[in-house]
Amino acid sequence: MTLNELNPKNRRAADILIANDRGGYTVPSAKLYPFQWNWDSALVALGFSIFDPDRAWQEVESLLSAQWDNGMVPHIIFWKVEKSYFPGPDQWGTADIAHNPPTSGITQPPVAATVIQRLLAEDVDDIDATRDRAAKLLPKLDRWHQWFLDARDPDGLGIVAIMHPWESGRDNLPDWDRPLSFIDTTGVGTYHRRDTDIVNEDERPKNNDYDHYMALVKFGRDCNWDTATISRDCPFWVAEPGMNAILRRAERDLIAMAKLLGMDDIATRAASRLARLDTGFEKLWSDDVGGYVTLDLRRDEYATGLTSGSWLALFAGHVEPKRAGKMATTLSHWLTQVDRGVPSFDPNHELFDSIRYWRGPVWAMVNWMIATGLIEHGETDLAERIRADTEALIEQSDYREYFCPVTGRGGGGSDFSWTASMSLYWASRPTGDVINSPVLTPTTPEQEAK
Repeated sequence: MTLNELNPKNRRAADILIANDRGGYTVPSAKLYPFQWNWDSALVALGFSIFDPDRAWQEVESLLSAQWDNGMVPHIIFWKVEKSYFPGPDQWGTADIAHNPPTSGITQPPVAATVIQRLLAEDVDDIDATRDRAAKLLPKLDRWHQWFLDARDPDGLGIVAIMHPWESGRDNLPDWDRPLSFIDTTGVGTYHRRDTDIVNEDERPKNNDYDHYMALVKFGRDCNWDTATISRDCPFWVAEPGMNAILRRAERDLIAMAKLLGMDDIATRAASRLARLDTGFEKLWSDDVGGYVTLDLRRDEYATGLTSGSWLALFAGHVEPKRAGKMATTLSHWLTQVDRGVPSFDPNHELFDSIRYWRGPVWAMVNWMIATGLIEHGETDLAERIRADTEALIEQSDYREYFCPVTGRGGGGSDFSWTASMSLYWASRPTGDVINSPVLTPTTPEQEAK
């Protein structure tokens, strides 16, 4: 499909991606986030794939080009100097590690493999060229996924930890409140936040939260982002279902691509990692809460609420029917408590905040992942409700970073790339149109063994 063939709504979404294109990479939002963000960038490629497949491939290629020597793909890539953003390269202190360009010192959920799998399945204009591009990226994905187990699960628990809330991609979840409370912030010093110069304060993390975020940045910088020191000594060491679910899905998609392309060594390594991750993920199930929840690994404490990341267990792979049914029932109840779903935190919980960053708002790209998992577990009606809610929120409040589930008000950045991308790729299209890629993606352990 070409730009001229898009309907007016989709053309508006495409124009946002084009406006945020910086020549091979896309910024999430021109004023608020002026660099390349890891999972934003990968998800943006899905939107480009609708009208410019070559540009979609460029997006993931530029992202993976910034991979560190140890395999990590950083969460921010500072391709150019931009003094308006904080924390910038000086605060991260990675110049000797990341080389050029400078980057942050942490990663984000590895959704790139899932995106590349879809690009590979859908780009049929030149199959040989598409497979060649994918084949060049698979070794990078393999190294990144291995980094997660080496650096964030060195004890072999089968669940990867995050050392900073930002690493989860869901920066300000109430799940982080208690683990962060144990962090000493006395050495942080003074700084000027830029985000609240652009966005209303009631939509962003509070200053106390930011002090703790910056204390963790200082910790990483002081140890030169050494993974052994981080895993041993970082005061924030937390496993949460969203990151782990996305990694499990990524391994499944990597296995499928590697088998298709005859890269059997990568498929074998990914399958070994996946077996460990599938087993470990069950440690995050809480009978008390009735779902997959965050686990503070330093104190062996479970979070008391479900988040939108809890439902990504269905996106990760096969969930046994009894649990999947319970999760669908709970999610349906959530949707009776709000006007539009899916809220990022339990709307019945005392810490729910409908408009503050990740403490309640709806995010289009998380909705897509949740709906994908629901369809793959037979919950098509619930998936369609989530798609329709996402489309309605965008129609009401335009392409904002996120949305209030109670009023539909948009929050955060405007003309937001991944919201535009999700609209193009999924929310404005009939359920089942592109939500599954059955040619490449097995969904059960039995299918993966074949």
